[in-house]
Amino acid sequence: MSTILVETTRGGLPGQGEHVENRHAGSVAVVDDSGRLVASAGDPDALAFTRSTIKPFQALPFVLDGGPQHFGFGPRELAIMCSSHSGEPVHVEAVRAILERIGVPARTLRCGCHVPLRFAAAGTMPAAGEAFTELEHNCSGKHAGFLAWCALHDAPMDSYLEATHPLQQAIRERLAQVCEVPAGAMRSGIDGCSAPNHAIPLRCLALGYARLARGERGETALGQLADAMLGFPELVSGTGRHDLALMRAAPGDWIAKAGADGMQAVGIRSAGLGVAVKIADGNPRAASVAATGVLDALGMLDEARRDALASIARPQIRNARGLRVGEARSVLALRIH
Repeated sequence: MSTILVETTRGGLPGQGEHVENRHAGSVAVVDDSGRLVASAGDPDALAFTRSTIKPFQALPFVLDGGPQHFGFGPRELAIMCSSHSGEPVHVEAVRAILERIGVPARTLRCGCHVPLRFAAAGTMPAAGEAFTELEHNCSGKHAGFLAWCALHDAPMDSYLEATHPLQQAIRERLAQVCEVPAGAMRSGIDGCSAPNHAIPLRCLALGYARLARGERGETALGQLADAMLGFPELVSGTGRHDLALMRAAPGDWIAKAGADGMQAVGIRSAGLGVAVKIADGNPRAASVAATGVLDALGMLDEARRDALASIARPQIRNARGLRVGEARSVLALRIH
C-alpha cells in the first residue's frame, strides 16, 4: 500500500528538460496527541523498524526513574542520549562527561565503531590511517544513557544490550505505552549499534512524537526529553545535517529525528502533531524530502521556513565535478482525515 512520495530527476543538456529517473515509494502517518489520525499517505499502519527515531523513548526509563536528578544531569546530557550525533568534538565530550559522571570507562560501550557522520555531512573523507573510537559512533550518547540506567539500578553492564536485560524490557514496555502499540503489533530485531530495535505501526510512532513534542499530560519525563532536544538540537544531530536544519527552521517547536533506512519522525509542539515517514527502499534523502513535503502540505512552512529548508525540500543532485544534473522533490499527496 505504499505510494510514490519522492521523485529524482536527471537532465542538464541544453534545450532538454529533466526526466524523472527514480521514484521512491513509502508511507506517512500524521497523528495528534490524542491518537487521532490527522493525515496520511500510503499505509499509515505500515509496520516499520523505528531505528534511531526510537532514541527519545529509549532514554525514557532513565528519566522516569529519576536518573537525571541522581547524577546531576541536565538537558545537555539528555539531548546527547537522544542523539544520532556526528562525532564532532562537542558530541564526544558530552558522551565522555556522562561516562565520567557515572564512573564507567569508554571501553564499556558496546555500540561498535564507524567513520563519524561529520565526514559525510561535510563531503570529506578521513585521513589515511585515521582511527576512531566508540565515542564517535553516532549512537554513543544513547549507549552512555543505557549505562547510566545500569549504574542507577546497579544492573549488569556487560549484558545491557541483551533483549532480556531489565533495561531493554523497560524500554519495550515504555515504547508500547507511549505509542499505544496494540498487543502483538510489535516486532523486534537488532539495530546497527547492536541495541534491540522495534518495528511498530507508523501511526504509533507518529503518536509517540506528538506526545513527545507536546509533553503528554501527566508525563513530565517526555517534557524533559523534548525540552532537551529542542534546547540543544546541535547535540541531537550535527553540523550540516538535515535534522539540525529542520529544528533550527522552527526553533523550540519542531523535534526532528531521522532513522536509518528511510525513517524520519517529526514532532510539532505548537500543533500537538507527530509525523512518521518510511521510505520503502530505505533511501535517506527521500525520507527528509518527504518529511519536508508533509510539513508543507500541513501548512507549516512560511516563506522564511521554506527558504531555510530549500536544500532539503528540493536537494540538488550534483556529479563529481559539482555540475547540477538533477534534483529530488516531494510529490506526495497527503490525505486529510
